Amino acid sequence: MTLFRVQAEELSIDECYRAVESDEQGAVALFVGRVRNHNQGQVITLLEYEAYPSMAEKEMQLIADELAASTAGIRLACSHRIGPLKVGDIAVVCAVSSAHRDQAFQVCRQFIDALKARVPVWKREHGPGGPYWVGWQDAR
Repeated sequence: MTLFRVQAEELSIDECYRAVESDEQGAVALFVGRVRNHNQGQVITLLEYEAYPSMAEKEMQLIADELAASTAGIRLACSHRIGPLKVGDIAVVCAVSSAHRDQAFQVCRQFIDALKARVPVWKREHGPGGPYWVGWQDAR
């Protein structure tokens, strides 16, 4: 089973775990990204994620396929939340299973790093000074 999903509903760590577990796999590495109350010295009160869901899910699958081609025997799953999220809410869950822990840890890190760089999901932070988009610069 593979699971690559962008959704407005609350994420399930268990669902991602179940998507990658198998009797052949001795390790499962999980990354759970939560909304924290600060970023770069600024207070954060709310995050909003927007995405192009069908494109984001296809890009997650493409990243997984690339990683699986370079690391035999791994299984990957990921869910990313969109919409408004409060401090403490889960924003992303990534799961990777492999025969051994070292591979699972490495591939999980590679997957989340590629997701942040390539998947069309955009973050808007809210703080005392008002909302602003992260990683976006006005071209004017």
